[in-house]
Amino acid sequence: MTKRIEIDDELYRYIASHTQHIGESASAILRRLLGLGPAEQATGQPVIAMPETTDTTANASNEGLGRRTIFDVMTRADLAGQRSIVARFLYILSMLYKCHSKKFDAVLQISGRDRQYFAKTEAELEASGTSTNPKQIPDAPYFVVTNNNTTRKKSMLTQVALELGYSQEHAEKIRDFL
Repeated sequence: MTKRIEIDDELYRYIASHTQHIGESASAILRRLLGLGPAEQATGQPVIAMPETTDTTANASNEGLGRRTIFDVMTRADLAGQRSIVARFLYILSMLYKCHSKKFDAVLQISGRDRQYFAKTEAELEASGTSTNPKQIPDAPYFVVTNNNTTRKKSMLTQVALELGYSQEHAEKIRDFL
């Protein structure tokens, strides 16, 4: 018999951060952390129902930043709730800001050949080119140009992630959220 319990996001992140190998179950992690030893087969242990995250292995490494990363705060369900490319783009940037607000000024240097991509005001972006369609990043004091194709938006996300200290591998995973 299997039992299910729900846990909150903070507990989930704690458990996920102690993953030692891909595929390790939440029960195995908790048993190890509590010093209970391995479970016997078919004991009917409870299964912990945890929210599906974007990348559990990234949670475990925490990107070497010593603080939370986008992989700790963003779930696939949240991402799926964003119905358009622009909405997903803004949501991902918002989550990156949430995790790295103190370093986010670094994105201001990211620009294209002919225009700025990020600014502190909408007017700055409008002045940097035509048809920029600037939008404010939700819950952040920054604006971003949104009138780019999806490939350019992915490139921008990769550049943002790298500026914020993510590895190339994790920057590509963030890019692929779009």
